[in-house]
Amino acid sequence: MFADLKRTAVRPLLLQILNFATVVATALAMWKGLSVLADSESPVVVVLSGSMEPAFYRGDLLFLTMPGPKTRFEVGDITVYKIPGQEIPIVHRVIETHDEKQGYDQLLLTKGDNNDADDLGLYNGPRWMKRKNVVGKVRGYMPYVGYVTIVLNDYPKLKYLLLAGLGLSLLFSNDE
Repeated sequence: MFADLKRTAVRPLLLQILNFATVVATALAMWKGLSVLADSESPVVVVLSGSMEPAFYRGDLLFLTMPGPKTRFEVGDITVYKIPGQEIPIVHRVIETHDEKQGYDQLLLTKGDNNDADDLGLYNGPRWMKRKNVVGKVRGYMPYVGYVTIVLNDYPKLKYLLLAGLGLSLLFSNDE
C-alpha cells in the first residue's frame, strides 16, 4: 500500500518536471529558429539607454536581421554591434561608411542620435567598426515591451523570485 502511494505521488511530479523541461526546450528552439531566419546571433534586443532617442527609447524591443554579405550598410541604417571584449551590444545609427582597402570588409562609423559625438571613443582603439562586429540591422520595434528585461536586470533578486515562483507553480499545478 505504501509503495502504491509513493508511486502515485512521484508520477505527477515527474510529469510536471517533464512539462517544465518541454516549455524551456520549446522556448530555446524558437529562439534558435528565429536566429536562423534572421541570420543574427541575437534577433531581438532591448534598448538599454537613451542614446537613440527620439528614434528608440529605453525599454523598446528591437527586431534585427543581418543583411547578406554582399549587401552594404548605408548611412542612416540603425545597427546593433558588439565591441570585442564587451558583452552588451550597442544600438546606433551609421553616419559614415568606407570599404577596407585589403579584403571585402565594410568599415562603419556610428553615432547615437541623442549623443553629441560619434562612437570613435567606444571602439577601443580602431578608427572604424568592422562589419563583422555588427549583430544586425534594426527592421522593426515594439515600444516599451522590453522594459521588463531592464527591471529584472536592475533587480536580480526579483528575477530569481519570479523564476522560483514560476518553477513552483509548474511543479505543483494540478493539470491532469
